[in-house]
Amino acid sequence: MGTLYLIRHGQASFGAADYDVLSETGHAQANALGRWFAAQGIAPDRLTHGGLRRQRETLESILKGMGSGGRPDSHPGLSEFDFKALLDARFAEAPAPQGMHDDRRSHFRTLRDTVLMWQRGEILNPPETWESFTSRVEAARAHLMREGAETVFAVSSGGAISQMIAATLGAPGQAQIELQLQTRNCAVARFVFGRNRHFLNGFNETPFLTSPDDPLLTYS
Repeated sequence: MGTLYLIRHGQASFGAADYDVLSETGHAQANALGRWFAAQGIAPDRLTHGGLRRQRETLESILKGMGSGGRPDSHPGLSEFDFKALLDARFAEAPAPQGMHDDRRSHFRTLRDTVLMWQRGEILNPPETWESFTSRVEAARAHLMREGAETVFAVSSGGAISQMIAATLGAPGQAQIELQLQTRNCAVARFVFGRNRHFLNGFNETPFLTSPDDPLLTYS
C-alpha cells in the first residue's frame, strides 16, 4: 500500500492585495513540518503541488526543512477554487457584507453559505462550476495515487483537500465546507492506497505544533 500525505499550504497573506504569497509564518510552518518528516524518517518518492504560488512555496520550505531536494510536478486539480471570484459572483448584483474580503469573521461566515449555494447551482456565472471543481480534484487524486510510488507528498489547499476527503468518505457536499473551515495551515491529511482502493487514514494533523498555544497554529 502507498501513503499520500496531502498537505495544506502554509499561512498565506489574508487581506493583502496578493493573497497567494506565503507569509513568514507560513514558511516557518512548512519548514517545521519538513523537520518533523525528516525526524520520522519519512521521505517521499513522488512530489506534487497545485498551480498556485503558495502551494509551491510550501513544498519548497518543507523540502528545505528536510534538508532534501526533488523535482515536483504540478497538477491543476490541487489548486484552490477561486474563492474571491466566487464571492464576487454571488454579490454581483447585491451589496456584499462589510469586510467580506479582509475581515476573517465576515469572510468565512460568508464563504460557508456561498459554497453551499455554489454546490446547489444557485450562483450565476461562477468562476468554475461545482461539477468542474469536483472533477478536477478527482483527477488529481487519481494522478497522485497512480502506481509506482510508495510515499507521496502533495501540497494543496483547504477546499481541494476537503473535497478529496468528502469524496473518499462518500459524504454530502456540506461536509466539504465544514472540513475546509477546520483545516489548519500546513495540516496533513493521510490516505493509504492500493491499485483499486484508497482510504482516509488521518485528517488535520499538525505534528510540528508543540502546544495548543503554539504561535505556528493558524487557520488562515
